[in-house]
Amino acid sequence: MAGPGRSGLAVFKDDAVFSCSSAQWLFLTCLPNLGRARRRELLTELPDLPRLLSMNAATLRAMGMTADAITAIQAWQQQDDAHPAVREVLTISRDCRKHGIGILTWQDTHYPEQLRHIHDAPLVLYTLGDTELLARDQIGIIGSRKATPAGLDHARRFAAELSSRELLVTSGLALGVDGAAHAGALDAGFPTIAVIGCGLDRIYPHQHRRLGGRVITHGLIISEYPPGTPARAAHFPQRNRIISGLSRGVLVVEAGLRSGSLITARMALEQGREVFAIPGSVHSPVARGCHHLIKQGARLVETVDDILEELGAWWSPPLTTDSASAPEPKRQGNEPLAGLDSREIAVFEALGYDPQSTDALSSATGLPADQLMQSLLLLELQGLVSSAPGGFQKIA
Repeated sequence: MAGPGRSGLAVFKDDAVFSCSSAQWLFLTCLPNLGRARRRELLTELPDLPRLLSMNAATLRAMGMTADAITAIQAWQQQDDAHPAVREVLTISRDCRKHGIGILTWQDTHYPEQLRHIHDAPLVLYTLGDTELLARDQIGIIGSRKATPAGLDHARRFAAELSSRELLVTSGLALGVDGAAHAGALDAGFPTIAVIGCGLDRIYPHQHRRLGGRVITHGLIISEYPPGTPARAAHFPQRNRIISGLSRGVLVVEAGLRSGSLITARMALEQGREVFAIPGSVHSPVARGCHHLIKQGARLVETVDDILEELGAWWSPPLTTDSASAPEPKRQGNEPLAGLDSREIAVFEALGYDPQSTDALSSATGLPADQLMQSLLLLELQGLVSSAPGGFQKIA
């Protein structure tokens, strides 16, 4: 097996599968009739879980393993690649190798310690990016996919400032608040972690493929789903438990009363994490979820200091915040704008992640209509901007 790389533990070649501990953990996730609850019980009973794969049928039956699971384990012992579970491991391994995806297992040193202690922790994580970031103190930022312009601005600004205060921003790469949070951290020159509900070869939603590429380059994308897995509605609540499980606290920027963000907030509370919420207008439907959380005891947040104060019991701020003596953050630059003229950069920076009219852009940039449209056309050709009902918007 090759050594670990930037993406985490290297994937293995077919001829090394059966002797590779990483493959053994992967096989355990493919065992038939072995649900998450039972796997969790087995971890308690047998901390060295891969040892299960060396046991004989009588011992496995005594442990309560089903006939299908025993048959699969025997196929593994016989290196029978005709068995569906064994074949699935080989397929996943080949797909990971093809796409450069790393495999991080329960036993690996980079497996995040805080995630081990949640209910139903994943045995395997698939990774693209810098797995060392998983050891950092994280703050989850989540919210509505149909966020208001103010909500998107809050997400970007809070992500940038929290990152500058040494909290790594983690979110779900969804449209709306999630994407704005990732972009806010990256635009400020800081890494971010995205947890997605599909295979890493299928970045979802497709509107965020460019953003996903930036996260991989300057941060980390993870999933518990193997390559080839499409995005499904049932995957997102499962993904959300990982976002909250990785984080010391979760900030809800905007959310309706039936938003999935409230499910994540509930999971965070069950996991012993802090929950923060930004209040909004009493007339806004995407503020009602935040108001509900605040009524239930979430910390009302107006500034980043409100979050740091609540997290003060475990988190220590940098030794100095004086701009003259504090170290400069490591910035990656703004690659998408490289080579553009100052006029196009001004137009791009005036745009948000929700549509803005040409009148508003003309007022913000001071450009006449013909020059503004030329710049917008150039940005659109570069894949940085898209037209939408109501005007133009950035492509995250």
